[in-house]
Amino acid sequence: MKTKIVALKKKEDFKNLLKGRKSSNKYFVMFYKKLLNKNPNHFNISIVAKKKLGNAVQRNFCKRRFRNICKELIKKISPNFDYCYLLLAKNDALKKNIFNDLKKTLFLEFEKIR
Repeated sequence: MKTKIVALKKKEDFKNLLKGRKSSNKYFVMFYKKLLNKNPNHFNISIVAKKKLGNAVQRNFCKRRFRNICKELIKKISPNFDYCYLLLAKNDALKKNIFNDLKKTLFLEFEKIR
């Protein structure tokens, strides 16, 4: 069955997720935790780019970049679908020509969690 990338919607889920485990590097901060009432076929990941990163175009570019990497992540390594993830983007994620480095970093973080 095909896995689907789903974002968190409820405020309570975000609050619970922020109380979970945390991993950070120069491109993003990742929070992850097991949440109840989760569909095992859905990959729950929310990507947040704060207003201080830049204008709407830059924030959406950053989120698209992370979503694209997450699609590749599901195909190449199977992440732990029991967890829900929250990615908070940092300023360095907006730089040009760092896509491969960003991809390697995200893959390493998910390998640690697996």
